[in-house]
Amino acid sequence: MPFLTNETDSQLVDIYFKDYGSGQPVILIHGWPLSHQAWEQQIWAVVEAGYRCIAYDRRGFGNSDAPWDGYDYSTLASDVHEIIEQLDLEDVILVGFSMGGGEVVRYCTDYGTDTLSKVALVSSIIPLVAQKEDNPNGVPQKDLDGIIKALQEDRVGFLKDFHKNFYNYEDHKDTISEAQLHYDWSIASHASPRATIQAAKSWAETDFRPELKNVTVPCLIVHGDADNIVPKATSADQAAEGIPNNRYEVLSNGPHGLNLTHKHELNTLLIDFFNES
Repeated sequence: MPFLTNETDSQLVDIYFKDYGSGQPVILIHGWPLSHQAWEQQIWAVVEAGYRCIAYDRRGFGNSDAPWDGYDYSTLASDVHEIIEQLDLEDVILVGFSMGGGEVVRYCTDYGTDTLSKVALVSSIIPLVAQKEDNPNGVPQKDLDGIIKALQEDRVGFLKDFHKNFYNYEDHKDTISEAQLHYDWSIASHASPRATIQAAKSWAETDFRPELKNVTVPCLIVHGDADNIVPKATSADQAAEGIPNNRYEVLSNGPHGLNLTHKHELNTLLIDFFNES
């Protein structure tokens, strides 16, 4: 299996990745609490459109190493940096789903955009999840605390119900099967318990609003207007206001997991954006 190693704080962490196709590189960064397998319906589309598609497992998830610490966004972005450096990539397109949007923005902050061509934020948590006085549409702290408590007390039980809300399952039974829910639960439940909790704290607590200006390459923002996990008012709406050069697309009746429920619409938007000169 293909791995590359990132050394952070004198600790070696092996990152698992898949590398398909040829041409301009596209790096897909998955959401919480899944793995690169969440991109199943996008990987083939990217490769068949003539791009090199690299999808990796965030540390602590999938087949990557699971250190005890190192789930802050700068460390996570350093894994993206190592992929770009070690695979000698240029003119890269970064695509971040949900939590993965944080790695996209933090990469721009910590490493600049010289190696990047474009970026895309899909159902992204950017810029801020938590409710604040100046972010009234965010998730109340008591709800975020409840998530952490549920993960600590019955992680696998929490994850079973989580994915129904992820896809607005009752509204999308025509596109999301019970088998898909079980598949996602299996992926998420096998992730490191420590990583699941620490990564959740990172996406819940990090405020990216001061960093939006660092996204200086063209940016596609895609969000569903029925996202019950990351409401667009506190995420995509604000990202579109703060990122200088962006194209904002809202998918009607799109839940958080629109990468499956609206896979054809999303794939078309992504490939069209990639192809724009």
